[in-house]
Amino acid sequence: RAFAGDRPLLATISPNGDGFRERAAISFRLSEPARVRITVSKTLREPAVVWVRTGVYDKGRHVVHWAPQGVPARTYLVGLTAVDRAGNRTTLGATSAGHLRRGADRTPVVRVLGVDAGFERPSYDQGQNARLRIEADARQLTLQLFRAGPEQVTTTARNVMHGAAVSDPLLLPWQRWRNAAHRVRLRIPALPSGLYFAQLTAADGRIGYAPFVVRPPRLGTSRVAVIMPTNTWQAYNFRDEDGDGWGDTWYAGVSSVPVRLGRAFLDRGVPPKFRAYDVGFLRWLHETGREVDFLAEEDLERARTGDALAAAYDLIVFPGHTEYVTKKEYDVVERYRDLGGNLMFLSANNFFWQVERRGRTLRKIRKWRDLDRPEAALVGVQYLANDQGKRKGVYVVRSGATAPWVWERTGLLNGATFGHTHLGFGIEIDTTTRRSPRGTIVLAEVPEIYGPGYTAQMTYYETAAGAKVFAAGTLDFGGRARYKPVKRILSNLWDKLAQP
Repeated sequence: RAFAGDRPLLATISPNGDGFRERAAISFRLSEPARVRITVSKTLREPAVVWVRTGVYDKGRHVVHWAPQGVPARTYLVGLTAVDRAGNRTTLGATSAGHLRRGADRTPVVRVLGVDAGFERPSYDQGQNARLRIEADARQLTLQLFRAGPEQVTTTARNVMHGAAVSDPLLLPWQRWRNAAHRVRLRIPALPSGLYFAQLTAADGRIGYAPFVVRPPRLGTSRVAVIMPTNTWQAYNFRDEDGDGWGDTWYAGVSSVPVRLGRAFLDRGVPPKFRAYDVGFLRWLHETGREVDFLAEEDLERARTGDALAAAYDLIVFPGHTEYVTKKEYDVVERYRDLGGNLMFLSANNFFWQVERRGRTLRKIRKWRDLDRPEAALVGVQYLANDQGKRKGVYVVRSGATAPWVWERTGLLNGATFGHTHLGFGIEIDTTTRRSPRGTIVLAEVPEIYGPGYTAQMTYYETAAGAKVFAAGTLDFGGRARYKPVKRILSNLWDKLAQP
């Protein structure tokens, strides 16, 4: 039975053992006998085959079934290659997102449905009615809210979210919505500002997550704000909304595609790289008892001016990978710094691309450095290179004499190292430039992590207006917040930067 939005070249299945939508029927017709190879592939930047069927078929119509077991919920491309007795070859479908958008024949696509859910907005106020869009082939769902950070469980998988329950389970009869997406209105309880998620569980054990931020009652409820990288989460979201088999992201091969906000995430709804870059810091905040205001990036745009931010906060922390920012975001944060506001960047490659919000989509404009607003002038360092995490390195302390307060109670002196083989640092790295603010101190370095000329730098600078700005220089520093000596370094930084 068709799911809403299915069409001749898009079929939705939900192979969960209930006998309903268990397999996809792939139909093709041959004008003469041929050897046929059928593939099913998942796509990121390019296809990766997950299933193959090969056989010799006579002239006429044929049907092959794909009944997957245990594959992640997402869309999959169906490819077909036929070779006749004379060796002539016919291939069906686009081989890349760019190929498809240049007018190639549309490719048959199978969508494997899980429990797919996403809030229409990244953040909400207490008492506000939130709209949660759910797609699930289930007779009933159980919905429960959790707060991320207080959990006592280590997150080891990228498609799992742990947290502390903040609501009772709510049973949602879902039989009438098995064949279409449906929006549920959910009133946000009186919860402290934080990162939360809805967990939706089907009777067969399938789970989906939908994260959201609860904003503070007013800016400055706490004197420290933590900005979750909600733009970057969606920029890296490979979920395929239009059913063409390719993720609706700039990383699928076409940089001009608009990124739609409010989508469910792949990996059962967990934001990209959440386990690696965000969980550790959230748990460190809870374990050290630090009360902060949580904001989504859109909330920064709602701030009238940087002056309003400076009146509300002594410190603004960017714990994750805040790569994509609008002009309004850049303007208010820069003005906040110019007025003496303190900043802490616990990842790398921040404020790299200018994006523009058009309705509920993001469009990529240009790199900020190409607009003569290089990120190093704000952050202290800027993006240099990456190797997708193939190599990690250890920091070498360079500022034992110039900034000894950073290393207090860590036992680290000049030339000492921290980090080791499986807990090294890197992935993406930043370095100082001639546009780094005058007086920028290199606190530590990961020397030549990718070879000569590729050194990651951790930095700190102060301005005449009294602003104090820290930047980690590697992508996964904040994710290591609960490990020695990073947790002590963070405490030292917090004690200094969270002061007016």
